[in-house]
Amino acid sequence: MSAGAIFPWTLARAQGGYPDRPVKLIVPWSAGGSTDLLARAVGQNMADVLGQPVVTDNRPGAAGRLGVDAMVKSPGDGYTAAVIELAHAIAPSIYQKMPYDIMNDTAAVSMLGDSPLIFFVDAQKYQAGQYPKFVADAKKAAEPLSIATSGTGSISHLAAGLYAQETAIQIQMVPYKGSAPALTDVAAGVLAGHFCTLASASAMLGAGKIVPLMITGNRRAPQLPNVPCASELGLTKMDFGQWWALVVPAKTPKRTIETLHKAAATSLNDKRVQSRISSLAINLASRSPDETQAFIRAESIKWAKVVASLGIKPE
Repeated sequence: MSAGAIFPWTLARAQGGYPDRPVKLIVPWSAGGSTDLLARAVGQNMADVLGQPVVTDNRPGAAGRLGVDAMVKSPGDGYTAAVIELAHAIAPSIYQKMPYDIMNDTAAVSMLGDSPLIFFVDAQKYQAGQYPKFVADAKKAAEPLSIATSGTGSISHLAAGLYAQETAIQIQMVPYKGSAPALTDVAAGVLAGHFCTLASASAMLGAGKIVPLMITGNRRAPQLPNVPCASELGLTKMDFGQWWALVVPAKTPKRTIETLHKAAATSLNDKRVQSRISSLAINLASRSPDETQAFIRAESIKWAKVVASLGIKPE
């Protein structure tokens, strides 16, 4: 008998029968994006560990807040969870009226992983390794560079703002409803570039329509070994990336949270999950519920300072 077949019985017995029905995993974005791909890969394996289906429920809307709000308002019984990301830690600094308190209305289960952001440009204008040429062109341009964002307060917006601060390049933000349409216009030469994850750009990158020039953080991505990271380029403000965490309603019992944490941690270490995610430059890594809660709090504080430094007024 496989380990996956033994584990569900063990967890269920240890938790007095939990779970004894399917678990809903809310993804607060549309299907096909990096959060959705990660949630489905991890959720499918968690189902094997828990011995119950983990059903992905896409709830896009309100820049990710709609889905989290639905999770917060669900019974805290362990049968509804959600995958949040950096955008949810930034949101309290962007929106004056939040339907929930990310720190007090949710309870962390586990970190799921992180990923650098990558700056993509038009493949017809630049080739890999031509970051210096891009900067030179930008600084002598008569007009500000049009950089696509996924809306006010999105990580792509804040990344572009920090990049402008550090390089003194004049940038005009152009909001889009996600990375897919933004990259389409980058590839068409309508826009100068866009910051997003490799997962969000993999299709267009594979088709040769866009080129990666720079990766945030302090290490290169194995999937893009020839693309320099921000620290190599002296961009100290660009040391950040996207991240994902699993959360449940704050009133969920600790024993139930621990069961979900063990299932998530086991899944993140599963070679099948790692194989599905490896091409997307997502670093899978679990942390304890307490460590995850502390991380989310620290990120909220950190990005509140960034929002203030960029002069972004709450909506």
